[in-house]
Amino acid sequence: MSRRLCLVTGASAGIGAAFARVYAANDWDVALTARRGDRLEALAQDLTAAHGVEALTIAADLADPAAPAAIVERIHASGRDIDGLVNNAGYGLRGAFTSTAWEEQARFLQIMLQAPTELCHRVLPGMRARGFGRIINIASVMGHMNATAGSTLYGPVKHFLVRLAEGLHMENKPHGVHVTAVSPGFTLSEFHDVNGMREKVSSSLPSWAWQTADQVAKQGYAACEAGAAIRVTGALNKLAVGVNKLMPDPIGRAMVAKQASRFRDSS
Repeated sequence: MSRRLCLVTGASAGIGAAFARVYAANDWDVALTARRGDRLEALAQDLTAAHGVEALTIAADLADPAAPAAIVERIHASGRDIDGLVNNAGYGLRGAFTSTAWEEQARFLQIMLQAPTELCHRVLPGMRARGFGRIINIASVMGHMNATAGSTLYGPVKHFLVRLAEGLHMENKPHGVHVTAVSPGFTLSEFHDVNGMREKVSSSLPSWAWQTADQVAKQGYAACEAGAAIRVTGALNKLAVGVNKLMPDPIGRAMVAKQASRFRDSS
């Protein structure tokens, strides 16, 4: 195969589907994985028709600890190497830490932290050996901010993904591998539909505060190609992160808490 292949997790909708479209438009073949196989097949057909690329589909649930290894093995069994990886799969877990069962928290950590870390570990040796690779961790503006009550694990996990990308960037750039943490803010996707917060966040934020998934994907792709370790997408989000860094922690916590209280469950 003359084209490189990029594995995109959570590719059935939103930012994941947008990244799949961007990679295909830039002449990459893609391997798409998510739980909803029917959506993956529809997207794969669209990408092949629009760009002439090969689009593999793998229906899998990253909540299963065996899924990362199985996905990588499935791609290798098809005769392909993994030259790019977009760790996008994720969601938000509503409520306070003790208001949800530990099983829900454990599932969240498996999908949001364990799986992307394992996928990085599994694909990096081949990338380094071939002298080329691209990895994008979809983080969040919340990964750069002070913690807040509610959705307690979300910010810390996203912070981890930022720092993981930063460390892997330094380790692997000399080997031709670019690793980038892409941190969007509020994005028009299914994210808030899935966690049941669509109405609340939509009524709490002006339209200009939102980015589209396509905007995030295009900026993220460009950042990774340029070899940036971290990219916060959108001017407003860059400003928010920059201001937060300059504030003493007590002030930063108070401001983040005030914003979060506008659309947080009281639990």
